Amino acid sequence: MKKFRPILALAVVAIAIYACSTVPLTGRSQLSLVSDDQINPAAAQSYRQLLSDPSTKVINTGTDAQRVKRIGSQLATAIDGYLKANGYAGQYNYQWEFNLIQSKEINAWCMPGGKVAVYSGLLPVTQTDAGLATVMGHEIGHAIAHHSAEALSQQMAVQAGGAAVGAATGNKSQTTQAIIGTLYGVGGQLATLKYSRDKENEADRLGLTFMAMAGYDPRQAVSFWQRMAAQNQGAPPEFLSTHPSDATRIANIQKLIPEAMKYYKGK
Repeated sequence: MKKFRPILALAVVAIAIYACSTVPLTGRSQLSLVSDDQINPAAAQSYRQLLSDPSTKVINTGTDAQRVKRIGSQLATAIDGYLKANGYAGQYNYQWEFNLIQSKEINAWCMPGGKVAVYSGLLPVTQTDAGLATVMGHEIGHAIAHHSAEALSQQMAVQAGGAAVGAATGNKSQTTQAIIGTLYGVGGQLATLKYSRDKENEADRLGLTFMAMAGYDPRQAVSFWQRMAAQNQGAPPEFLSTHPSDATRIANIQKLIPEAMKYYKGK
């Protein structure tokens, strides 16, 4: 086995070099061993399972549900337009869905492929349309940056190099379904997907820009994250968390606002 290790190492290096993609707006290169065609169907299936689960109560009527869908549609239209104008349209085939779920959790997420869920417990914190656009834009930023696919790609590369990559991508349905189920807690208690601090910062940058493109003032994001900070009293220190501390996040967002304002034309 030892004599094959150099070959395996070279295979992993080759994968890292040639299996790369670029994140829109930020321009960051990332490892990409799975495509949207592989991961999005699994995400859509998990999303349908979640919405149809008897323990999940989807709110389909009322002002709040309409707000989630309206703001989501505005964000999706702006994002699709940006991707098309900047040569990324062929890399994305998102079938957007936006649903409000009754839950006390202060949470929201966006699965690969544009499947978005907002929990009703978040709405008292978002308060305004701009606040809701802030958090929805951030979660969509994770999806546009392919953070889930990147995490899956890194796991595949680490676990078995080129041989396992071939096996995993060959059995794309079971592999991606399993990873999506694990990441989002589908099939059990709903969970928040944890990203690294770098990925959180990237999602903040994308989210600010997306909300600005959709006509929401990115400067209002600061107020939202300040309200979130008030909810996070007693949270672990930054070095014990995958997420940046509230103070660090707010400071970073303030630095990113001038860039986002270039896309803001108001309403």
